[in-house]
Amino acid sequence: MKEIRVEEAVGKILCHDLTQIIKGVTKDARFRKGHVIQQEDIPVLRSMGKDHIFVWEQDSTKLHEDEGAEILRELTQDQGMAASAPKEGKIELTALHDGVFHVDEERLAAINGLGDIAIATIPQHFPVKKGMKLAGMRVIPLVIDKEKMEEVRKLAGDKPLMELRPYRTMKVGVVTTGTEVFEGRIEDTFTPVIAGKLKAFGLQIDEHRLSDDVMEHTQANIEELLDLGMDMVLCTGGMSVDPDDRTPAAIRAAASRVVTYGVPVLPGAMFLLAYAERAGRRVPILGLPGCVMYSPATIFDLVLPRLLTGEDIPKRDLDRLGVGGTVHGLQALPLSLLQFREVRGSHGRHHA
Repeated sequence: MKEIRVEEAVGKILCHDLTQIIKGVTKDARFRKGHVIQQEDIPVLRSMGKDHIFVWEQDSTKLHEDEGAEILRELTQDQGMAASAPKEGKIELTALHDGVFHVDEERLAAINGLGDIAIATIPQHFPVKKGMKLAGMRVIPLVIDKEKMEEVRKLAGDKPLMELRPYRTMKVGVVTTGTEVFEGRIEDTFTPVIAGKLKAFGLQIDEHRLSDDVMEHTQANIEELLDLGMDMVLCTGGMSVDPDDRTPAAIRAAASRVVTYGVPVLPGAMFLLAYAERAGRRVPILGLPGCVMYSPATIFDLVLPRLLTGEDIPKRDLDRLGVGGTVHGLQALPLSLLQFREVRGSHGRHHA
């Protein structure tokens, strides 16, 4: 690549796109990479503020920006993503299906830290719709050393940096606890909220049980749903520290492993996540605090998409939710993409 004055460029091959911006009219490449400069192009280039341009000279130690961008695409894209053609040295990835976006943050930071490279993504664990942009990447200079791109390959390893995990079809069971609901003293207004959130993913409540506050009764209902082949069990009610709230103990008794009881998210701190093993299947059991019933955004909305991809969510991920974990009063979380509905109501004894 060689820099020359535009007046000397006639007959030379342009080695990068040149964008022309006319307010309210256009913002696009006026001349494309590979264009052979003509005499009539000189006034146009000058009007674009170009006194000098870069023309291509072969150099075996360098890669063009588009070639560098293709390497970045190769190292980041997985089978759930479509890639755009290189444009002005940039490639974008879009979702081929609904799902949850994952990125290896450590490897991505290491690659961006090399300099002369920019890879930007949507937030980690973001729930996306088909066709949504996921990431963009480019080599910042017009050419880059081949040696640096080899460093990128080494840091990236043999697994794509990004993944779009599709949602699974799941059978969902719900256990509603609370003697006041079990005996019909108050209406169950929690279950319709759960049904609305599941509907956003094309799911429904396949089995529903009511239980009083006796721990053994709640445990028996959970285990019955597990035996019926549910892929997820949601428990509502009795999740606080009140003496009569025994749902956490029932979940612990039915589960094979408890990930956490309590998360740094408000509302939703008294959330419980556990897993049960049934016939070789790992089934999540969730204890949902009362805030899920009346708050538009809670811990449930943050973890549900990931669980619906079949992910085993580690406790360290839940611990890290403290940064950004105050979602009280928010109406426009990324969750709005899933068309979650706000349903308000009262269901007796429930706390955040």
